[in-house]
Amino acid sequence: MVAFYKILNGVVIMKRILKLGLIALVLSLSFAGCRTASIQNVPEQSVVTLSTKKNISNDDVFKAILRAGVGLGWNVHKIEEGVAEATLHLRTHKAVVTIKYDTNTYTISYKESSNLKYDREKQTIHQNYNGWITNLNQAIQSQLTLL
Repeated sequence: MVAFYKILNGVVIMKRILKLGLIALVLSLSFAGCRTASIQNVPEQSVVTLSTKKNISNDDVFKAILRAGVGLGWNVHKIEEGVAEATLHLRTHKAVVTIKYDTNTYTISYKESSNLKYDREKQTIHQNYNGWITNLNQAIQSQLTLL
């Protein structure tokens, strides 16, 4: 009889462990789809160069932005003087940003996206987007120092 209760108790414990494991699995899967973060824009950044050239033009700044973007797989084109648009296509994902620039500063702002879980109300997007923007900003800074 004691052996029967030990076996029964073991079965109850195993059921609890399985139930807790199943709950943990469901929760982890539900959080796996929540890989969003607040949209990262790049506020006004200074144009810093190492050049002794005194007259850096808007075109010089655009060319630095173009080289930086193309080096990371972005398609960059000038919309108008002082405004560029950069588009990144990765697999089924698309991100578009507006880059406003002059000889002193530049900014990078979210414009649109597809397949990146963008939520207009919450201003959130897939977390990978922010990494792409950080990389683009760093590349622009690097290219600007070469002017």
